[in-house]
Amino acid sequence: MLLKNPDDKVTVRVSGDGPLGTVIAEGGLDGKIRGYTKFQRVEGLQDTASGEVNLKAAIGNGDLEIIRSHAPYGDPYKSSSHIVSGGIAEDVAYYLAQSEQINSAILLGEHFEGDKVTHSGGVILQALPDVDPAALTLLEANIKAFGSINEQLTKMTMLEILDELCWGMEIEILTQEPLPLRYECRCSDEKALDALAYFTPEDREEMIAEDGGAEVVCHWCNERRWLGPEKLRSISQNETRCPDCNTLWFREGQATMVRENEKCACGRKVELV
Repeated sequence: MLLKNPDDKVTVRVSGDGPLGTVIAEGGLDGKIRGYTKFQRVEGLQDTASGEVNLKAAIGNGDLEIIRSHAPYGDPYKSSSHIVSGGIAEDVAYYLAQSEQINSAILLGEHFEGDKVTHSGGVILQALPDVDPAALTLLEANIKAFGSINEQLTKMTMLEILDELCWGMEIEILTQEPLPLRYECRCSDEKALDALAYFTPEDREEMIAEDGGAEVVCHWCNERRWLGPEKLRSISQNETRCPDCNTLWFREGQATMVRENEKCACGRKVELV
């Protein structure tokens, strides 16, 4: 809702102390979505009668962070709030109310067949300034009457669900076609090389001598990339590192990592030459 450029992205990071660990989802106006959890198999959280997963127990207590990356990718904007329930819908609604002063109603759901998710979706309803209080009263009643969205996802389209939630109101569709979504990771050889650039040139030469190269595994999609000596040696050595802890501060051709006069992780003031 707050993105304008097709290259903009929004990331939701849920850092809980439950068995799922950190949960991250990312999407943008280009329709590409991806996500992962730190621990991908958690047993005993699915209710055998309803088929629903006890997500609150899986997430636990912690923080929810929203990160917006705006093209052409300057500093991302980050803000956060505490996890108040462990239910993603409730926690995002709490975040919007506390961090952005936007009162919202959020319904999220998923439908399982066995251990596979067959349907998932959600709706965000927000009040614009100067809204008629009677409209909010009607909307709240509609939401309560609608109940769980999980089962309805298998029977209705998202627009049909929206019609039900907004019964008694006039709805005008402002966009043309729905944005097509697809799972697509953004990993690449170039990004893998950027990650390896944090190792010193000496470390990279050691990788070549001992293993003949380096394998990089994407934590989003688990794709494995093998980078041989030629690619490892293509990483620019025009770089600046911390004299105390050897942390990479700057490398030619890579996005800004730190800025002049910031502090390194070791506490030393950054001085870029």
